[in-house]
Amino acid sequence: MFIVRQRYVLGDSAMRRMAHSNVLIVGLGGLGIEIAKNIVLAGIKSLTVLDRRICQIQDLGTQFFIRQEDVDDKKTRAEASVDRLAELNPYVTLKNASIEISQETDLSFLKEYQCVVVTETAHSLLQRIDDYCRQLNPPIQFIAGEVSGVFSYAFCDFGPEFTVVDASGEEPKECFIADITKGNPGIVTSLDNTMHDFQSGDTVTFKEIKGMESLNGTRQKIKVVSPYSFSVCDTTGEEFQPYQTGGIAKQVKVSTVIKYSSLQDQMINPRVPLVDFTKDAVMSHVAFCSLHRFRDQHNRLPKPRCDTDLEGLLQLAEEINEKLKIPVPSIDKDVLRHLADTCAGHFAPLCAAMGGVIGQEVIKAVTGKFTPINQWLYLDASEVLKGLGNVSPEVLEPKGDRYDHLRICIGDEMCLKLADLKLFMVGCGAIGCEMMKNYALLGVCRSPNGKMTITDNDLIEKSNLNRQFLFRPRHIQKPKSTTAAESCKEINPSLNIEAHQHKVHPATEQSTYNDAFFEAQDVVVNALDNVEARRYMDIRCVTNQKALMESGTLGSKGHVQVIIPHLTETYGNQQDPPEQSVPYCTLKSFPATIEHTIPWARDKFESLFSQKPAMLNKFWMVHGSPEKVMEKLKSNSRLEHILMVLKLMKNRPQSWQECVAAARIKFERYYNHKAKQLLSSFPLDSRTKDGAFFWQSPKRPPTPVEFDTNSELHMMFIRSCSRLIADYCGIPYTENDTDKDNIVDLLRDVNVPEFVPSNKKIVTEETENKPETTTEDDITDEDIAKAIRDLKHLQDNGKTSEACLRMIPAEFEKDDDSNGHIDFMTSASNLRATMYSIETADRFKTKRIVGRIVPAIATTTAAVSGLVTIELIKYIQGCVLDDHRNAFLNLALPTVMVSEPAPANKIRIKDEMYFTDWDRWEVHGPAGYKMQDFVQYFKDKYKLTVSLVVQGTKMIYVSMLPGHKKRLKQTMVELIKPADGIRYVDLTIAFEIEDEEEDFDADGDLPAPPIRYFFDV
Repeated sequence: MFIVRQRYVLGDSAMRRMAHSNVLIVGLGGLGIEIAKNIVLAGIKSLTVLDRRICQIQDLGTQFFIRQEDVDDKKTRAEASVDRLAELNPYVTLKNASIEISQETDLSFLKEYQCVVVTETAHSLLQRIDDYCRQLNPPIQFIAGEVSGVFSYAFCDFGPEFTVVDASGEEPKECFIADITKGNPGIVTSLDNTMHDFQSGDTVTFKEIKGMESLNGTRQKIKVVSPYSFSVCDTTGEEFQPYQTGGIAKQVKVSTVIKYSSLQDQMINPRVPLVDFTKDAVMSHVAFCSLHRFRDQHNRLPKPRCDTDLEGLLQLAEEINEKLKIPVPSIDKDVLRHLADTCAGHFAPLCAAMGGVIGQEVIKAVTGKFTPINQWLYLDASEVLKGLGNVSPEVLEPKGDRYDHLRICIGDEMCLKLADLKLFMVGCGAIGCEMMKNYALLGVCRSPNGKMTITDNDLIEKSNLNRQFLFRPRHIQKPKSTTAAESCKEINPSLNIEAHQHKVHPATEQSTYNDAFFEAQDVVVNALDNVEARRYMDIRCVTNQKALMESGTLGSKGHVQVIIPHLTETYGNQQDPPEQSVPYCTLKSFPATIEHTIPWARDKFESLFSQKPAMLNKFWMVHGSPEKVMEKLKSNSRLEHILMVLKLMKNRPQSWQECVAAARIKFERYYNHKAKQLLSSFPLDSRTKDGAFFWQSPKRPPTPVEFDTNSELHMMFIRSCSRLIADYCGIPYTENDTDKDNIVDLLRDVNVPEFVPSNKKIVTEETENKPETTTEDDITDEDIAKAIRDLKHLQDNGKTSEACLRMIPAEFEKDDDSNGHIDFMTSASNLRATMYSIETADRFKTKRIVGRIVPAIATTTAAVSGLVTIELIKYIQGCVLDDHRNAFLNLALPTVMVSEPAPANKIRIKDEMYFTDWDRWEVHGPAGYKMQDFVQYFKDKYKLTVSLVVQGTKMIYVSMLPGHKKRLKQTMVELIKPADGIRYVDLTIAFEIEDEEEDFDADGDLPAPPIRYFFDV
């Protein structure tokens, strides 16, 4: 449970390898502690930390596990951190190494570790450690990293050769086959013009091909021909018979070997990926190499705004650049100056970002899962320095407090602006916890003028603990928001936080999070996990002209989007691709993949154990006693759901034995009779109207499942289904009752009905939707007569007591393994898969899909939170569009790409008149202001004629409707009818097209920005 969401990302084998790994981290400053936190949450076997530095006051601004008392007690950074790190994950062993590592240290102690991470260490010592790790057999995976001011790097050397078992970590792709040609090479075409999503160089295997059977079971390295076809081997030989039908191509994960060079070699021939298209990554490499050499030569760092030190750094950079295999064309003096000015500080959000990246590299090193960095990664936030201009060195000088590292990076004035900030954050889950940790380190909202408002209506669950690092086991079932606030104040007691437990949605739009609330904020931050909530927050921020910092993660992937009024596009400008819906007939009768059988099982759970019991409860709550219902039926009242309710009551079990019998009958109906009915309606030799075989790919003919008490899968279904039936009927049972032997005994007496073919129509067209439920209008006189008979029968048999009129609907809970919910859905899905010869899924995959669990890992969350916090600081500084960066990252590959946000979307009204999504026109109407005054206002000011005025969904004025002409003489108050105290309303309007040459939509309207109409008194 503790690592459930991470397991969805890494898989079982990687988790097992990680649980046997020992890691050493040298240096527990801002970067080191981020790496340590992330890999402890990930679940390695043991972590040893090594840092003999004494805690200093400035450490409080980057190291979230150091407290003021640790500074006062002169503890080492490792001593202060090790117990708090251990609290993050009880399954990880934490050790504090007492050794001092230096050029003279015997490095043989490193042999007990699979991975060594070194931060805040001189370059010469880094090189010595790397050389030692490489020469061992097997080598130790070596990682170095550093955050110097607003610049950072990561370096990986996993030995001469490193095997990657799964380069991407994605689920293997597969596609159904429509055709395979005989040729050299043979061309495989996917079914129904569906994109196969393979890439050239992928290895695929084949199954279920008819005709060219010799391809089945083989592995083929493919080359993509088009999005719908790819080539395989030479299929011209006699062993390859002509293709007939069917077949599935499935991607095979193949191990790859990556060769690494030593740190010494990489200094002059660096492999540096592109992160930011506006920056030269090799220049960053040159700058860091120069800094390392400067520190080795002078035993200190360059001084900020010191021309002499800058010239020395420039000279070193020129010398280093000359030795590079591929030098930069010219040295960028600004990069060197920015590095020299800030290198004595450590920018906390950059520590978070790079700590997430390096934390993921540690996981790769010990598991072989995902593609490691090969071999450098440079990341900087130098844009935050543009607001400093040519300030004096005093602005950047430390003051002896916890914000010294930040002050060196962004100046004292920006530190004070952050302190005075009024910030609203929605969500206190994984990203929210990381954000708040960053804010605590930065001192955001710490002054009496500042205020951080946070809200989250969720409680803390055990499964949250491996990625929501502000929470501990003692916090389970406590509110996320108040707990996060308390934990953050342990990091920085001066924070001014107000924690809410409300949901931000239309229901709280007038009461709590109204326009006045948003107008009081300086910036809004999303820490959400669903698109719907993001869209709503985007609309609220656009309406109230507030900047929104948007971010999210999905496993190893993450994004950052900066949304700034009148500067950038909004979240709504980027439409997410629509979710692929599965046709009703596929789910109901013709599943082809496990992704079809799992939703079917979830639907069965909801229908059987939640919806139907809830429907019964509602029916009797609405209609009263059975006697009253009988009266209504006799008066020919058509009561919706009456037949289904009475059927539920008639079949309601009265004992545990009857629950077992009901489960056994459902098994027969779902997995035996259903298959027989399909084969009865569509025999194996059936053909469609055009002469093609009915049962051809992707349709798979079913095979009736014969119940077997020796099958663990069959018994899992009976046990879980019996329990759920007993639960909604309120029938008690014991653990002994659910024992296999006892259930088998009860099953001997079950009268299983024989299969009888039905004439019921089976939906076969993919365009047909699920049939609508029966309504009052569908109930016939015959149905009423039957309902009267059934109800009378129930009354005569004593089945209409108060207890019989109530059921207990199940509320799906994915995280309680004892309730049988996931067991039912796993067994129900896999039985259906077995019936259709589909590969089954384990309980874990089923749980992920039915629980709609978003895969999550701490490393991605940390990286994303760091990047979006950097953008927050840029916004407070007033940076221009060119200085902001949206980001997309996939730490599995690894890919980190940042780019300038798109500008605000411009919408043309006519001629050279435009507006953006951020624009809002305001109209102030005094008492007696009429609709004709409103229309005339736009005529006078913009030379536009209003054709439409809408408030929400209410039509206020439509010029083309004759009856609306009289509304022109009515006042706006009469038409809108505002509630007492309402100062304004937001209206949607449109303008008439007066120039026939204007090319707009056929509805004849010109667009307009939103209108805020004020009722001026």
